[in-house]
Amino acid sequence: MVSHRLLAERALPLGILALALIAVPILVFSPAGLGRLANLRRERAEAELEIARVNQQIRQLRAEVERMKRDPAAVERVARDELGLVRQTELVFQFKE
Repeated sequence: MVSHRLLAERALPLGILALALIAVPILVFSPAGLGRLANLRRERAEAELEIARVNQQIRQLRAEVERMKRDPAAVERVARDELGLVRQTELVFQFKE
């Protein structure tokens, strides 16, 4: 009985160690291992760049909104440039090529 217990106390840690020596390299070098980790890090970096770009765009749009609220000339400029509006007193000349 003592020999079975002693064998189990030694065999169990050795078995776990052997399993780890086999399983760890398989997990590390499998498609879901280090290669996937590198791809996920790259995707995360790309996402962070996109977030920074979108945040910059949001700041610019907010600044434009504030200009529109404070400056009537800015509203007129947008109405003319982006919407093609003119005042009632203006004449519009269209030239065709």
